[in-house]
Amino acid sequence: MMTYYSVLAVTPTSEDWIPDYLPAANALVAKHGGKYLARTANHQRLEGEGNDAALRIVLEWPSKEAAVAFMNDPDYLPHLQARTKGSVSHHFLIEAKDDLTEQR
Repeated sequence: MMTYYSVLAVTPTSEDWIPDYLPAANALVAKHGGKYLARTANHQRLEGEGNDAALRIVLEWPSKEAAVAFMNDPDYLPHLQARTKGSVSHHFLIEAKDDLTEQR
């Protein structure tokens, strides 16, 4: 199995959802074998332009299937909907592989 990473940029537009979201997300990430590597407002743009997110989150998953199972977990759905409604969020799922090295 291949490791995957979730990389999120989240800017809350409301904080109403956060108290319920955090404990539920923590438990569900663990349930699906995920691990938080970073959850922080302490980040800096080194290249490019655009709007900076308030928070950057990086999670490690044991597989793509685990990440997708987390996102599709019925227990996560109401929390995902609350986060989506109360923030501007971008979530990327990235395979832990170097396509450029592997093409040589």
